[in-house]
Amino acid sequence: MDALKKFFPLSFNKAGSTNDLVVGIIIYVVVSVVAGLVIGFAGVLTGWIPLLGTVIGWVLRAVGSLVGLYCLAGIVLLVLKFLKVID
Repeated sequence: MDALKKFFPLSFNKAGSTNDLVVGIIIYVVVSVVAGLVIGFAGVLTGWIPLLGTVIGWVLRAVGSLVGLYCLAGIVLLVLKFLKVID
């Protein structure tokens, strides 16, 4: 559990009240959207390069997927902490 607390500090610190829960969820959603926009913009900028653009596109999609998964896991942990399912 200590490893999760280190990797998802927002989820364990923002679970005190309903307002903290809403703020934490909004932060995770904003991070996910901003990361998606930045990664999409980087994909557009490098997509025109013939071979390297394809490789960079795969890497950017992988990074985007990991960011989305991190944010989803953070929201789930935040809700579980708020509901006192985990400690």
